[in-house]
Amino acid sequence: MRALNNLGNFGNFGNQLTRGVRVLGSAVLLLGLAAVPAVADETPSPSPSDGSSAPTSAGTSFRTATEIDQGQQATASGSAGDYLYWSFPADAGQRPTVKATVKLPDTHASEAWQLDVYDGLRRRQACQYGAQTRTAAAGTASVELACTLRTVRAWSEQWANDPLPGTYYVRLTAVNLPTSDLGLPVEAELRVDSKDIGGSAAVDGSLAEPLVPGIAVKSEDTEDSSTATAVLSSIEPDDGWASGWWSDRWVWTAIGGALAALAGVGGYALTRGSGRPRQVPPGA
Repeated sequence: MRALNNLGNFGNFGNQLTRGVRVLGSAVLLLGLAAVPAVADETPSPSPSDGSSAPTSAGTSFRTATEIDQGQQATASGSAGDYLYWSFPADAGQRPTVKATVKLPDTHASEAWQLDVYDGLRRRQACQYGAQTRTAAAGTASVELACTLRTVRAWSEQWANDPLPGTYYVRLTAVNLPTSDLGLPVEAELRVDSKDIGGSAAVDGSLAEPLVPGIAVKSEDTEDSSTATAVLSSIEPDDGWASGWWSDRWVWTAIGGALAALAGVGGYALTRGSGRPRQVPPGA
C-alpha cells in the first residue's frame, strides 16, 4: 500500500510539473513571437543601389568625399599618387566591410596601395581583419584591398576610440610610389557592406545625434525661393538612425527570466512532492 501511495504522490508531482511546463512554455512562445517583428524592424537593411545611380568619381579630401550608400558599387578614375575619398553611413549594431579594387596600367613598377577608414571625427579606425595594405608587383593587373571595422556601438566613453554611428570616410591611395609611376592612370572600384551583429553588441546608452560633421548641404525649394541648409548627411540608413535603448538582447533576457521561473516552479513542485508526509493506511 505504501508503494501505491508513493506512486500516486509521484504521479501528482508529475502532473503539476507538466502543467507548469505547458503554461510557461506557452508564455515564452508568445513572448518570442511578439518580439520578433520588433527586432526585424530595428535592424537597418541597406538596399543595394541601382547601377545607374552609383557614383563614378571620388573626392580629393574629406570635405569633398563622394557619398555612397551601403551596397553600392562605386567607381572612379584617377592617377597614381592621387588621394581618393568616399563616405558612407554606418549605424549601431553594424560591422562594415570596405573592399576596394585598383586596376593598374599594363606597365608599372612595384607599388603599395593602402585603404584607410576614418569616423565622423576623422579618427582613423583600426581594421579587425582584411588586407588593408598590399604591394602590387611590377606588371600586376590589379590589387585588392579590404578592411572590416569593429562593430559600431551606440554609445562610448569619451576617452575611447570605439566606432560610433554616423558617416565614415574611406581614403584610397598609393604609398611608397616610385617616381616613374607618378601620374599613371588607374581605375578604382569600392563597395561597402555590413553585417548586422544585433543585441550581442548593444550597450546601455545612445548618442543624441549620429557622429557626422555638418558639412553636407540640402537644397529646399519653396514657392518663394530656393534655400540651402546644412545637414548632417544627405545619406542615412533606410530605416533611420536606430541608436536607442531597444535591442534583441531584451528578448533573450525575457526568455532567460521565463526559463528561470520554469526552473523555480519545477523545484517547488519537486520539493513539495518529496516532502509530503507519507500516509500510513489503518492497520498497517
